[in-house]
Amino acid sequence: QDKAPLLVETLLEAKRGDRGLSLSDTVAMIASLERLIYDESQHLLQASYRLNGLAPAEPITESSVHEVLTSYLLLFEMGQKANLTDSRRHQLLKQRAAQNGGNWPMLVAFERDSVLNYVSSNSKQSTVEEQSFTFQDSTAIMEGLARGYGKWQHGECQAMKKDLMKLDADGTGGVPVSKFYSQPDTADYHFTESLDYLRQIGALDETGREEARVRVANYMSGPSNCIASSSYYSVCCLSECEGLMNQLEAKVHAPTVAPERLLNMVMNLSSDTVSAPRQLPKAMQGRLHEIASRNDGEVPLHGRLFAQWMHHAFPNECPHPELTEDASVLTPSHWLDKSATLQPSEREKLAAAQPAKVTLEKAKIDWSDDERLHAHSVPAKTRSTFGSVMRVAMQLAMLLGLLRMALSSWQTAASARGSYEKSKKFDLPF
Repeated sequence: QDKAPLLVETLLEAKRGDRGLSLSDTVAMIASLERLIYDESQHLLQASYRLNGLAPAEPITESSVHEVLTSYLLLFEMGQKANLTDSRRHQLLKQRAAQNGGNWPMLVAFERDSVLNYVSSNSKQSTVEEQSFTFQDSTAIMEGLARGYGKWQHGECQAMKKDLMKLDADGTGGVPVSKFYSQPDTADYHFTESLDYLRQIGALDETGREEARVRVANYMSGPSNCIASSSYYSVCCLSECEGLMNQLEAKVHAPTVAPERLLNMVMNLSSDTVSAPRQLPKAMQGRLHEIASRNDGEVPLHGRLFAQWMHHAFPNECPHPELTEDASVLTPSHWLDKSATLQPSEREKLAAAQPAKVTLEKAKIDWSDDERLHAHSVPAKTRSTFGSVMRVAMQLAMLLGLLRMALSSWQTAASARGSYEKSKKFDLPF
């Protein structure tokens, strides 16, 4: 991003140079990115005011704030495709969304709940009729919408996951391709992603079976299920595996752990589809000890082999760690100018294929011994004077960047307080 401080790139270069990042470096980088995201959200909110014929400098009614915030959510969902200047087109899009139904009623309910919660906790007037909202009020509600959007959308992801699990007869976390594409017209979800797309994101399991299968966890975490985006991040289905890993990390407090202790923790770990406590098969226990034997008797929590083991322990939550040459295939931006869907005729052909029968042989655990250790400890080195000076310079540059952004935000706010008649094109981040 052209607005991202040069220091962010410098910090990443330091990481690639094996110098590592200090805690203060990391905090500074996060603070900088947080500020950039906040500034972008304010640009969208100001555009939402103008698309509804309102001035950010003037207080607005409750009905108007609903119009502004639903516009904000619509622009946010459209991401880089959003038109931020054509008011007529925007109003037509809102009308069409309301007529088509889909998730629009839920989106409106989410927005109204956020406004109601804000009014209840920050009511400054005695009656609802007198309630008005300043731009600062709208900004506070917008921040709550942005923070809660992912968790709100997670309900839709869970419903889709349950539909996929119904198509998984043997409970191994994979759906036969023929079933994946043969959803009836009355089904809530119709899957149209191409085999090439599924293969590239690691969601297509073509090993040791007559019929390929779609991995539920990999599909759910794929970019086709990212329903909103900004210039700096995308809103996708929440990673349930990350939640499981967080629980393990909170207990271990180390990058590696003995297999016996880890096994006991995992057998007492539950998810939406796995109850605990439970006993894991001997083959799974053996695999965990094999991983430890390759790493001085301990299991690295952030290696590919343990991620593969977690996929088999929680097949519907943890994606299979496919080895890919280009990690960008997992981002929505990679597919913006590429086709990721099947033609209807191809979909019908795949749906009509005869499903393969699952045998005990085919139901075996598929395993690859390829390891990738994504995190490792940096060897302790004597910090040179030059390195110390560079680190201080980097942190000072970050501070100056934050001050520059704060000044820019102050100028934006001052402009909003000025006359609305001054038509000024926004400098938007996309």
